[in-house]
Amino acid sequence: MSFPLLTATAALPAIGAIATAAVPAARRTAAKWLALLFSLGTLVLAAVVFLRFEPGGDRYQLTESRAWIADFGVRYELGVDGIGVALLGLTALLIPFVIVAAWHDADPLETKSTRWRPTQGFFALILMVEAMVILSFVATDVFLFYILFEAMLIPMYFLIGGFGDRAHAGSDESAATQRSYAAVKFLLYNLAGGLIMLAAVIGLYVVAGSFSLSEIAEARANGSLEMATSIERWLFLGFFFAFAVKAPLWPLHTWLPNAMGEATAPVAVLITAIVDKVGTFAMLRFCLGLFPEASKWATPVVITLALISIVYGALLAVGQRDIKRLIAYASISHFGFIVLGIFAMTSQGQSGATLYMVNHGISTAALLLVAGFLITRRGSRLIADYGGVQKVAPVLAGTFLIGGLATLSLPGLAPFVSEFLVLVGTFSAYPVAGIIATSGIVLAALYVLVLYQRTMTGPVQESVRSMPDLRARELAVAVPLIAVLIFLGVFPKPLTEVVNPAVEHTMSDVQKKDPQPEVEAAK
Repeated sequence: MSFPLLTATAALPAIGAIATAAVPAARRTAAKWLALLFSLGTLVLAAVVFLRFEPGGDRYQLTESRAWIADFGVRYELGVDGIGVALLGLTALLIPFVIVAAWHDADPLETKSTRWRPTQGFFALILMVEAMVILSFVATDVFLFYILFEAMLIPMYFLIGGFGDRAHAGSDESAATQRSYAAVKFLLYNLAGGLIMLAAVIGLYVVAGSFSLSEIAEARANGSLEMATSIERWLFLGFFFAFAVKAPLWPLHTWLPNAMGEATAPVAVLITAIVDKVGTFAMLRFCLGLFPEASKWATPVVITLALISIVYGALLAVGQRDIKRLIAYASISHFGFIVLGIFAMTSQGQSGATLYMVNHGISTAALLLVAGFLITRRGSRLIADYGGVQKVAPVLAGTFLIGGLATLSLPGLAPFVSEFLVLVGTFSAYPVAGIIATSGIVLAALYVLVLYQRTMTGPVQESVRSMPDLRARELAVAVPLIAVLIFLGVFPKPLTEVVNPAVEHTMSDVQKKDPQPEVEAAK
């Protein structure tokens, strides 16, 4: 029996969460270091998974299968493909930076209306989210995936509602109220999507007689599984609705700005750079893999929603006065690009969408975490409260600028490659949609550069005159993320050669081929 590497990769942060939570209350620093060590251990195991994965091998590798709930046909079944291994690597890479950036975010703070914050619980919840997200990327049993899809909401709810941003204008009571509102809205939206998905999961089992992706694919291949068109479409809608909420896709996006605005910057990274990727990943694995005909049927509507997300999110980002809400609306626009690439149904589009998931995670983490350092120093999220920061904290301003330029997909930085592939893949199949999507690039340049201009340039405001530059711990977060953005921007091959074979499998599932360019014969 081979070593269960995928289980070990997900189990290590779960064990770390339990160990961190068990550290005595007085030893907060020990709890932080323990959480960091477990996250680094998970990163090592994720690197082993990446190295052992063979891009030209079987579709699902490092597979594990055990009986779980035999009476209902549920199995503990794991396997990783090229898309899953890329996102697993993203998750394992970002969590150590999230922990280091959040080093003091849950330190005890007592005022008239706030009690001592349980530091150990904060870092334990982060590790628990990591464990669930990693398992969701490798689960090949639909019911197992559903359990993880829903269970990760619990630690995220407490991270948003219980450990909110301290840089909040207004009284402690109003801040607590807004945190609670954001956490409950996040939970209700995602629970609603999950309940609809549960009905679709049950319907899938009734039709297919199995929750296993491999068994369903085999039954479809040998002709023993025939799904009526109407049933397939209803099941697709049940799955897609839940994933669109998580993604977040317009008009199911409204929970995201509240959640990111009220959460600490590291938790906001956890939301948009890691947890939300489960939604777009699941569109590729489950919507296109299980319901190919329904996916093609829904493509015009989904592309329309993606285009609205791109333009709408970017326009609202331009008009924001809150730094974190601006980044939240920018993320809605970027998720529109990801969904557009998935449903363009071209190899370039889907490869670009997968790379976009990874590159957006890294670029948003860099921008958000540096923004968090800035907000912590000034104690305000409002753009108007800043000005001239680059004169007093040039390193902070420089890293903020690079994170912003990556967000607008500047050539030479990682998101450019993915956005370019998405647009090329979209243009080849849906030229009008590609033209509309390019407006998101122009608007991205506007909101990023205006944000930088208003916060970092101009006269130095009195409130930022004594602002310190980035410290060693903060540099340890920002510099490696920027280095990864530059490396993948000039040399994306390590990701593309892993992702492309998995995309070919997805294209085969939906029986689509790339459009061939029309070339006029020479006269």
